[in-house]
Amino acid sequence: MRGADNESGSGTNPPGPGTGEPDGYERLWTPHRMAYIKGEGRPTGPGAGDDCPFCRAPGLTDREGLVVARGKSAYAVLNLYPYNSGHLLVCPYRHAWEYTSLDEDETAEVAALTQAGIRALTEAYRPQGFNVGMNLGTVAGAGIAAHLHQHVVPRWGGDANFMPVIGQTKVLPEMLEQTRAKLVEHWPGE
Repeated sequence: MRGADNESGSGTNPPGPGTGEPDGYERLWTPHRMAYIKGEGRPTGPGAGDDCPFCRAPGLTDREGLVVARGKSAYAVLNLYPYNSGHLLVCPYRHAWEYTSLDEDETAEVAALTQAGIRALTEAYRPQGFNVGMNLGTVAGAGIAAHLHQHVVPRWGGDANFMPVIGQTKVLPEMLEQTRAKLVEHWPGE
């Protein structure tokens, strides 16, 4: 198959010079994911001063930092590389990696912000379920292990379709700024 001028007239474009032979697969290009693959924005070390994104976000405006809600000792922020639309992270302001090192106020506020996030996500998106939890340590799957954070991921039947399973690509229907605005609108009042 060569392109729009081929005999079948399918309009499929051939790969550019030097890119190999057509293989029949469609491509969904996601160049923004390269930042994640390369580890951009990850801390340079374990300390709070090592460019930790969870220490940096609260110092930005809510819109720039994708912060959805702020408490006294913790805050809720959108995941920059979400599994699903609305994927929240609840983080203590204090740079800590051990859950057992949180004091009572931090622990209570992480829990309260998690509940508020579930309520806001339910109002905004009507998910059918949630994954809530922490990956403590790199071996447990934490992408940023030096600053603990709780994931709140809305789930729908069929959201783990062939795209992430086979294509290792997640399709998200809106930009993070739109997600943040929607959650702020639905965040429970004080």
